[in-house]
Amino acid sequence: MSTILKQSERFNTGHPHLCPALKWKALFVAAPVDPTVQSTLDHHYWCVYTQTCLGPDGALAEPHPCSVPSRKCHVQAIKDTR
Repeated sequence: MSTILKQSERFNTGHPHLCPALKWKALFVAAPVDPTVQSTLDHHYWCVYTQTCLGPDGALAEPHPCSVPSRKCHVQAIKDTR
């Protein structure tokens, strides 16, 4: 049985175990948040290993699944950043 996640949990980029190989557009915008401007958070993520929306294991590259430290590609990404 599948569990439906809240959007705030699914796209939480502040998770303490977030994989360093996960990237998204907001990482490259060096501007403070302006509440008077419509958000550009489009939730488009990619993995640095595959350059696609899927990780090397074929699973989705998004904050929630990329915050599981036991995911094989996550383990490799931690090793690569040391």
